Amino acid sequence: MNALVSIEPVEAGAIWRVTFGQPPGNILDRATIRALSDAFHEARKDTSLKAVCLAGTGEHFSYGASIQEHLPDEVSSLLAAVHQLVMSILESHLVVVSAVRGCCLGGGLELAALSHRIVAEPGATFAQPEIALGVFAPVASIVLAPRIGQVAAEDLCVTGRTVALDEAARLGLVDEVARDDALDAAVDWARRTCVSRSARSLRYAVQAVRARLVARVQLELPELNRLYLDGLMSTADAVEGVQAFLEKRAPNWVNE
Repeated sequence: MNALVSIEPVEAGAIWRVTFGQPPGNILDRATIRALSDAFHEARKDTSLKAVCLAGTGEHFSYGASIQEHLPDEVSSLLAAVHQLVMSILESHLVVVSAVRGCCLGGGLELAALSHRIVAEPGATFAQPEIALGVFAPVASIVLAPRIGQVAAEDLCVTGRTVALDEAARLGLVDEVARDDALDAAVDWARRTCVSRSARSLRYAVQAVRARLVARVQLELPELNRLYLDGLMSTADAVEGVQAFLEKRAPNWVNE
């Protein structure tokens, strides 16, 4: 599709293998986010498509959203792009499987958590580390709890700790541990479970089973984005945390 997103149709076009980003970290900057949004908009138009299997390029899923674009003069447009991507995924009404290699962090975990299924390779790690930068994760604040429960979701969002593969599987964050390549395993699952179904019926089934989640996102994500922009970004510590990360130093919190 472009340099940031690659689409490979398989199973006579019933499944798309989609890889995104630029190694090593497949950072979710605005350009990559918009390219993914465009891919899902195109996927929605393909009436024969049944499942999208999503992976980062290379050895990692994603290090997360661009920290540079979290600075005050850029973060509003970043959040708007993320909102558009979330809705393009949800409104495609397609079965989505994320294949995780290596690190799945921050915005990368938010992206994976929107999937119906997460397949991960040995050595994969997961985290919502935004709090270490003095910020929070709006999408994860909504979508993690339906997947792993409210207590576990709060733990990941508030502590920012890293979860190894075994714990991620226990939490229900990971649905399958791949023996070999995670993307191949994701495609194999989609082949076994989706290809024999009606593409039209699958989309109605996805729309039905995700109706509550979509309603929550439509209602709550704009409110959380406003909380981020009008509340959090008016504090000194939010700006300090991002600048400290970019300057490779410890943050100097003033608690204001």
